[in-house]
Amino acid sequence: MERTYNRIAGSGVERLAALSDGLFAIAMTLIVLQIEVPDPGQIRSEAQLLHALVALTPRVVTYLMSFLTLGIFWVGQQTQLNQLARSDRNLTWLHLGFLAATATMPFSTGLLAEFMAYRLALVIYWLNIAWLGMALYATWAYAVRAGVLKPDVSEEISVAVKRRIVVAQSLYAIGAALCLIHPGASIAFLFLVQLNYAIAPRLPWIWKT
Repeated sequence: MERTYNRIAGSGVERLAALSDGLFAIAMTLIVLQIEVPDPGQIRSEAQLLHALVALTPRVVTYLMSFLTLGIFWVGQQTQLNQLARSDRNLTWLHLGFLAATATMPFSTGLLAEFMAYRLALVIYWLNIAWLGMALYATWAYAVRAGVLKPDVSEEISVAVKRRIVVAQSLYAIGAALCLIHPGASIAFLFLVQLNYAIAPRLPWIWKT
């Protein structure tokens, strides 16, 4: 009886995609809440308002970084889901692990915005991105191994999906390591990596994978 249930559990790709879309939408909304409107009780002039808005710069930067990150990973997981002929219980739970990493982005974003000068906050933010990447890679690797991909998905496509994740995560790791030099250098590099994957410019092969 248990084996019969396990064979039919989590088989709907459409429901998995719907859950993913909903959770990404919530996470993308929550990260903007890290940017708070200045307290009107503390503002008495245009100059004070300008100063208060400038003080929000770290939160705006981390918001843009995280929105790009979530957008990149949403495109990545949608690309994978579109290649599935069906799902199964194991694949569903692997994807839920990916969504768990997605749900923690508002926390790591807020932590980085509040403690941008601290290396630990930056490392935790990077670990969140690494979790997303590893979960996405594990989901695809299992889908290939379990034979749940559509018949027209070639080996070339499979390799390209894996390579893109590995290259991106390698670049993110380099960016995180730059915090040993200066947190600002690390944040700038991470932002450039995210921007690259968002706009996909025609740059050398390592950036286009």
